[in-house]
Amino acid sequence: MAAMAEPVAILSPLSRADGSATYSHAGYTITASANGPIEVQRRDENPDEATVDVVIRPAAGVGGPSERHLDSVLKNTLQEIILVQEFPRCLIQIVLQVQSVPENDYVNTRLNVPGLNLGVLPALLQSAVLALLSASIPMRTTATAVSLAILPTASDSSETKIVTNFSPQDASLALSTHVLAFSAQGDKLLLAESEGGFTMSEWDEVLMEAKKICCQSGLDDENVSDNGMAVDHKANSNVGPDMRGFLRSAVQGKLEDALKWRAVPGE
Repeated sequence: MAAMAEPVAILSPLSRADGSATYSHAGYTITASANGPIEVQRRDENPDEATVDVVIRPAAGVGGPSERHLDSVLKNTLQEIILVQEFPRCLIQIVLQVQSVPENDYVNTRLNVPGLNLGVLPALLQSAVLALLSASIPMRTTATAVSLAILPTASDSSETKIVTNFSPQDASLALSTHVLAFSAQGDKLLLAESEGGFTMSEWDEVLMEAKKICCQSGLDDENVSDNGMAVDHKANSNVGPDMRGFLRSAVQGKLEDALKWRAVPGE
């Protein structure tokens, strides 16, 4: 089976937004727009800092309780990295449109299946951060995220393994699913969402593997974590991309295009 494609990002695909980005990875494609600082309605006005508003739109239909939960999770995370104190009485709005998802990941195109709704969180966060960078909205740091699942190695086995960027099938079999996000420096855990049952030892191994993917430049070829749990490097669990390096290269490529001098005819 062919290995999963690496992440792909396109910055500023939308002409009518202050900033925008399209991000694709692990079967998800998200288009994000960011606008701000803009005028905020009086009832939402905060005299000390900007109001951050996050709206998630599913691939079809209207959002439900699961989307509203993810709205809240992302809002709290983005408030940690945006310099909201610089823009009191203003609004920073991020709209995230789900374009495509892995097969069978939505039920009725909604995020309402336990364990599966966490799988889209890394793509939502990465696209939001890229859109904020495109809009030149000041941030104290960027963020990178990854999803992981703990699965039994066999149906009759008590041993477990970690699968990264889990598929819908993985989520349906998982003992627990997790999404973690780290600051660019790797010194702060910005987001930790989990579903299912797990031990503290399993959590420590999930945390270590997530930090390795999000914060280190490159991964070793070992298939066992430091604590002994197997780490699945199968085709649909792409652990190869260095997410921090990917984010840096995406923005660097956009800056290089913006700063290119164009020859003027006749000169």
